[in-house]
Amino acid sequence: MRRFAKIAVALAIGLGLMGVATFGQGPPPPPPNGPGQPFRTLNPGELARWRNGQNVFVTPVNIPQGLGPVFNQAACAQCHGGGPPGAPPSPPGSSSPILTTRFGRIVNGQFDPMNAFGGPTLQTQGIGKFGSVNFVGETVPKQATIVAQRRTTPLFGLGLVDAVPDNALIGLSAHQHATFPQFAGVVSLTVDPDNGAERVGRFGWKAQDPTLFVFSGDALVNEMGVTNPIFPIENCPQGNCALLAANPARSNPNQPSDLQIYQLNDFLTFNAPPPTVPLNPTSQAGQTLFNLIGCAVCHQPSLQAGPSPSASINGVVFFPYSDFLLHDMGSLGDGITQGTATGTLMRTAPLWGLRFETTFLHDGRATTVDQAIKAHAGQGATAAHNYATLNATQKAQLLAFLNSI
Repeated sequence: MRRFAKIAVALAIGLGLMGVATFGQGPPPPPPNGPGQPFRTLNPGELARWRNGQNVFVTPVNIPQGLGPVFNQAACAQCHGGGPPGAPPSPPGSSSPILTTRFGRIVNGQFDPMNAFGGPTLQTQGIGKFGSVNFVGETVPKQATIVAQRRTTPLFGLGLVDAVPDNALIGLSAHQHATFPQFAGVVSLTVDPDNGAERVGRFGWKAQDPTLFVFSGDALVNEMGVTNPIFPIENCPQGNCALLAANPARSNPNQPSDLQIYQLNDFLTFNAPPPTVPLNPTSQAGQTLFNLIGCAVCHQPSLQAGPSPSASINGVVFFPYSDFLLHDMGSLGDGITQGTATGTLMRTAPLWGLRFETTFLHDGRATTVDQAIKAHAGQGATAAHNYATLNATQKAQLLAFLNSI
């Protein structure tokens, strides 16, 4: 334990993380009744935009509005906000135990997303019969050799993440490589489909989306089948594009989804971070352990937003507990390649609001935080090993801290 602890402490000091995880900075927390609230400091116009976006988020899309022809759910909140059966409703934007499926295969040593078979995202529902075509949900093709589950993620505080400059994440990666390369993360380099510029990705399990606007459009087309200005091409059911000739046209020639993507972006932008719990002696001890055993290496406590037209976001220091970089997680990877994120590379999941989640890790395999920490592999293996050496009191302290952020 001592050898690993010394490495972790030196690493934390080298990255400037010791003592960073303090509270009382950044925007005021939302009301104490839980996440899912707008920033308290929004002006009236921004608050109206948040409310309009929330309405779009929770309202199912119908077929004339562009649902399908294949899709997973008809409303964002049906995945981001659904709790376990019988549990009280979760606020729109919450994490959920609902899983979606990605698939693919390796061909000549390279990942094949199997677009010709409807991949890499599986859409499990169809809009039914139109003309001679009965649109039904897709199935994983027998040719697929890689099948991965993805848990839906919480969507709180993402406007702050969106405002972090690319150079800040690039600099963070460079600093990690210069200090302790064995734990260093890499940026996800993506092309912004909105303007063709190279950007640093930060949203999604593979950090495949560079902005909230792109993230919104990606979800609309791949999870709901709703085309939009960023992603104007329909998904071909099971890869059969000829079937799209029978896809019913929207009744509104102005395409409501063109407005929806902007409203969804407003809702996500102005959603406040989850509320924190004041530290007590137990969670303060856990905070020290969090740094000591190496968790803070990847789960970077604080970042700073860059310039923003919203005073609630502009230059704010916030505490997501993630570096939003890709780390090699070894056997914990999902095998899927998206952009520069290969099969073992996964984005560091933010830890803020952890106490509001019911399942953990990208595929929901862990039902407790303890299980999630123990499952860390690859670049997370050292921290997992250090955690395993803690005694019961120390583990309880660490978990108390995690339940406060």
